[in-house]
Amino acid sequence: MKKRSNLEIMAKLIGMVRPLLGYMLLAITLGLIGHLLASFITIFAGYAALKVWGFPIAHSIAFFFVCMVVFAIARGFARYTEQSCNHYIAFKLLALIRAKAFAALRRLCPAKLEGRDKGDLISVITSDIELLEVFYAHTISPIAIATIYSVILSLFIGHIHWGLGLLALAAYVTVGVIVPVIASKTSGDLGLEFRNQSGSLSAFVLDSLRGLPETMQYGNGKKRMQQMNERTDRMNDCQEKMKRVTGLNMAVTNTAILVFDFLMLLSASYLYKEGIIAFDGIVIATLALMSSFGPVVALANLGTTLQNTFASGNRVLDILEEEPQVAEITGADQTTYGQVTIEDVTFAYEKETILDGVSLDVPKQGILGIVGKSGSGKSTLLKLLMRFWDVDSGKLAIADREIGKINTEDLRRMQGYMIQETHLFCDSIAENIRIAKLDATREEIEEACKKASIHDFILSLPQGYDTPVGELGDTLSGGERQRIGLARAFLHDAPMMLLDEPTSNLDSLNESVILRSLREERGDKLILLVSHRDSAMRIADQVYQMKEGRVS
Repeated sequence: MKKRSNLEIMAKLIGMVRPLLGYMLLAITLGLIGHLLASFITIFAGYAALKVWGFPIAHSIAFFFVCMVVFAIARGFARYTEQSCNHYIAFKLLALIRAKAFAALRRLCPAKLEGRDKGDLISVITSDIELLEVFYAHTISPIAIATIYSVILSLFIGHIHWGLGLLALAAYVTVGVIVPVIASKTSGDLGLEFRNQSGSLSAFVLDSLRGLPETMQYGNGKKRMQQMNERTDRMNDCQEKMKRVTGLNMAVTNTAILVFDFLMLLSASYLYKEGIIAFDGIVIATLALMSSFGPVVALANLGTTLQNTFASGNRVLDILEEEPQVAEITGADQTTYGQVTIEDVTFAYEKETILDGVSLDVPKQGILGIVGKSGSGKSTLLKLLMRFWDVDSGKLAIADREIGKINTEDLRRMQGYMIQETHLFCDSIAENIRIAKLDATREEIEEACKKASIHDFILSLPQGYDTPVGELGDTLSGGERQRIGLARAFLHDAPMMLLDEPTSNLDSLNESVILRSLREERGDKLILLVSHRDSAMRIADQVYQMKEGRVS
């Protein structure tokens, strides 16, 4: 995780407001007007009281009371409209950020997400993004409002006496800048630690729910619960520390406000005693300061409450700014399927060599079998053909064009890819198969299922092809899920089929049916069949043995 300063995070998050800048300026304007109206209700009340006491005030008591009523009504309208604008901005931006996050995950997938904790990723795109609402709805405009408002009130108090104006400015800077900065430094990395622990707990809970049958079977529930409680306790300890800092921050803020109010009263009284200002200057200056801390108090509270938000922002920015392992190729000349070249290919993953000088004589059509033990590099070769990673050296090409220079869309169109563990979405069987060809008819889906030897099974279900498969396809067996994956590959009907252990979860009868379908459907296709089963190699025209990243 990249460590960013709070200012850097704030600057990047503010940069995302650009599409809604007009709404943000409107919110700032209305917020500023609302706070000024609230302060001048108190100030005008002070003028009215002075009028009652017989001081020579220019306007009548009725004038001040009418102004206070009008200001109160206008204040309510301004406040409501400001909050509406801020929350519209916040929720609109959260939707945009979520869209960007999903787009970023698509760019990073699969290479950069392989091995990543899925529970933690879910935490980032849900709760972490949700926490940014605090920043967009309650931070950006309050900072701008507090800055402008403090200058205006300092000038207003300064017109009574410049020294009082400087004192007011010092009060605003102390409460709105110095206190929150100190609180932020005191908090340190507590916010980031809390968000990381929250993400870790979410991942642990998700993992526990998925593994519940195994936990129950082997009596591992107490240990699992103990681990969950330990993680929860660590997160609670971190949250308790953050709350202590928040409480201290509030105490310091309120103390500073009382001290500056008292200093304003003393300073104004001294100036009155020296004959520099009139008595009304004491009243108005003190009331103006006492009624004007609202905007800067909001900033003071941000010193601690924003730690969580900045930590969430940092985690979200990690996803948005992470560079993919391979970039999508667009704009190149269109490529159609042709001769596949695999020549002296070397690839290492995190300094571990997976493929070392692999060369295969690949026919343009037919079935090429690759057999070998787990970890020999068979699956990695298929992933390189899909361009999940780029090769370190050697030549990997289709139609004499290196895969790294083929439009990604063209490459996906030419290839049908099936892995051993088929992922099913929480939808019907038909829709799970249709993702391979979005405009496929029911007849095409059924034909693909017949080739995958699962059509009869689907018809035996109560709802047939409209039967929901449940979360992660948990209503189906491993073999049934695998045959649905193979049906997808048949439906995609690409000229190049990359099949990674397509029969590993099948019994011998279903395996023979599917192998026969592959042999019959080979036509003008190239089928790269990877398996550790010798039985699967019976249909191959040519078989290569892989061992420790080399071909024998």
